[in-house]
Amino acid sequence: MSGGPDGVLVLGEALIDLVPVPGEPEILRVQPGGAPANVAVGLARLGMPVAFAGALGGDGFARAIERRLGDAGVDLTLCARSELPTAVAVADPGEKGTGYHFHLQDTATFRLPERTAEAGRYDAVYVGGLAAVVEPAAPAVALTAQAAARHSLLVVDPNVRQDRTIEGGRSLGLLRELCELAHVVKASDEDLLRLWPDTDPDETSRRLAAGGRLVVMTRGAGGAMAYTPAGPPVSVPAVPVQVVNTIGAGDAFMAGALTWLGTSGGWDRGLSPDRAASMLEFAAQVAASVVTQTGTEPTAPAHA
Repeated sequence: MSGGPDGVLVLGEALIDLVPVPGEPEILRVQPGGAPANVAVGLARLGMPVAFAGALGGDGFARAIERRLGDAGVDLTLCARSELPTAVAVADPGEKGTGYHFHLQDTATFRLPERTAEAGRYDAVYVGGLAAVVEPAAPAVALTAQAAARHSLLVVDPNVRQDRTIEGGRSLGLLRELCELAHVVKASDEDLLRLWPDTDPDETSRRLAAGGRLVVMTRGAGGAMAYTPAGPPVSVPAVPVQVVNTIGAGDAFMAGALTWLGTSGGWDRGLSPDRAASMLEFAAQVAASVVTQTGTEPTAPAHA
């Protein structure tokens, strides 16, 4: 595939994160988020044409989300609208990362339509996040992913979330199905261990790649690895920075990897080791631009 004017279609949720203010844990800062929305904004900030196919509500939170997406240059033509409120995720940062407690029921956020007819217009279609497992969005995500697997490049980030509001067994099954359907899988080592708990993440990545996929596994401070359909895995270290915030780092990495694939990689999943390393290094730099600040807006590496 070659890069085209339609770029990337991102399907999923845009919601509000409530994030504790450092030093004042009882004060929560409103921050537009949602993994797919973060990826869409990241792609746009990095210069990639991108459309967001989510759903926006009728409250002030939705207006803030729309401003963020629009200001970044994201195409909202395929975004559904509703008068229902916006979903909220209460962030719970800890030593092992950030957990979330979700308020999802009866919100506009997950009332998104399937986009099977549009999937083939885009070079790549990204799905993942909560929308892949939360009703009523999950069937729309699955149908769109199936169309993208036939007509485009399907990119999946399982982004496994654990919370009382999410049905664990069913959600893991849906995410496993999406990973098996995908052409490109980006996941953390923790995601892979939750999805396939009896298998080492490295072995899972090798198995997925052997099926013709490009698999990118992030390992936090341990860097990232790429597994291609042919050839040995490639590893790059994390960029050494002073970490201020980890929220959105994985989404920024995803946006960086997709941008590199679309601009330098020709959407090719059969990368040579050198090219796979270049992709990982670019994505790691983009992720580093997020963890050094309090927000989730990435910037392109200075040398890119």
